[in-house]
Amino acid sequence: MARFLLRVVVAAAGLWLAAQIVPGIHVSSLGSLAAAAVLLGLVNAIVKPIVVLLTLPFTIISLGLFLLVINAAMLELVAVMLRGFTVHGFVAALLGSIVISLVSWVASMVEPKPVYVRTRVERTR
Repeated sequence: MARFLLRVVVAAAGLWLAAQIVPGIHVSSLGSLAAAAVLLGLVNAIVKPIVVLLTLPFTIISLGLFLLVINAAMLELVAVMLRGFTVHGFVAALLGSIVISLVSWVASMVEPKPVYVRTRVERTR
């Protein structure tokens, strides 16, 4: 649960930074920002894998660059589903998804990795 909350906070930070940097992305309130972060996490967990699987040939042909288009589409989907979070145009969504991805990447670099402790039963195998 703590990791999920940490990911929501990181997504919210990425969305906030994207709203500050990228013209065309607007967040009306802190509540909208939090809701957009949670919804983006859910969309990325449920919808994105299906879309990635369906568009796998395009992703392979483009050497993975089509994933940027998919990330932008997921950001636009969140904007369509949530009042108070708007994305004006595909270019804004593309730039915003790049900013959010960079923030998530930096956060994953400084996030402590979980330590797995082996039990006594696992050691004897």
